Amino acid sequence: MAASQGVTQVVLLADPDAPTEIAQRMARMLPDRLAGKSGQARRFDIQVVSEPFTAGTEDPLTLMSRVIDRGSAENWDIVVALTDLPLHSHRRKLVVDLNHEHGVALLSLPSLGGWRLQKKARRAVEEAVLSLASPRDRGVEGTPRSQPPLEPFDSPLAPVRPGPVDEEEPVDLRYVTGGVRGYLRVLVGMVRANRPWRLVPGLSKALAAALATGAIATVNSTVWSLAASLSTPRLVIAMVGSVGLMIGWLIVDANLWHRTGRGSPEEKQKARLYNASTVLTVGIGVLVCYAGLLAINLLWALFILNDQVFASMTRNPLHATEYWTLSWFVASIATVGGALGSGLESDEAIRAAAYPKREQERRRALQDDDGD
Repeated sequence: MAASQGVTQVVLLADPDAPTEIAQRMARMLPDRLAGKSGQARRFDIQVVSEPFTAGTEDPLTLMSRVIDRGSAENWDIVVALTDLPLHSHRRKLVVDLNHEHGVALLSLPSLGGWRLQKKARRAVEEAVLSLASPRDRGVEGTPRSQPPLEPFDSPLAPVRPGPVDEEEPVDLRYVTGGVRGYLRVLVGMVRANRPWRLVPGLSKALAAALATGAIATVNSTVWSLAASLSTPRLVIAMVGSVGLMIGWLIVDANLWHRTGRGSPEEKQKARLYNASTVLTVGIGVLVCYAGLLAINLLWALFILNDQVFASMTRNPLHATEYWTLSWFVASIATVGGALGSGLESDEAIRAAAYPKREQERRRALQDDDGD
């Protein structure tokens, strides 16, 4: 690996969707930042290549071998591969693998967590590139002499430390995270990669059923009386029950739950992580739907209700509290209607709304394996 004419070619090999978007955004500022940090008057040429290099596997060793072969075939100086799949090594959550001999790094974005992901990813890529490009980090046979902590990974909230590397692995430096804090950070990163807010527009039939249910319930005098008689704890119970019902319905109906059967402990650990991310992803999406329904029902109530008619039916004047209580209760009713309406959605539509493309392909492959 040699830079041509004083310019080091750095390729960001990114999975489609979110990793590609992150790579494209950071590529604009990386040349100047890398040149400033290298301190050797070196120039860097950044190129983004979007391709599904993780297709069909989640094994870090297989992925590293693929990236090494890809970089060697194209004669790239440095390759940093970015994926939004959570990767595991030796029953730990993998953050980054590096191979200094071939100038290759593999970065798992969920390990960076869900907050300030763009900034963390950029700093991680910078550190990886500078480590791979620095000759003083290598020993006689191209392996690093030491394992200093990479700057963006030195966090007290989720400690990242050098991980074990077997001799036969195509890796000479690895960073992993573990424990409860590391688990939570990876989980939050997975939920962010799923983009739970996309669930709202993706469930058009369920939303139509929920809106229709809410519109009808708002003008029903029986619902007025029930809402006026409910205490705050009962309204909270109704909200939690309706949201829980819709979450469970979506997961069961679309077969989003990942089963492991007789898998290894590592496979069971992965399944728990994926299932937790599914529940959080769908839960956040449903809560966003609930908040939207509450706002729409409130506007509809303000427009349609007559204070004299409402007072004659409920014996309560129509004040701000009554508007809020009725809209809150109707949002719970509408959410139950939306859960029933989600049965009209295809499984593929629900998966497309809940997961990015790479995660959909991964789950499709798992289903095919289970079928075989």
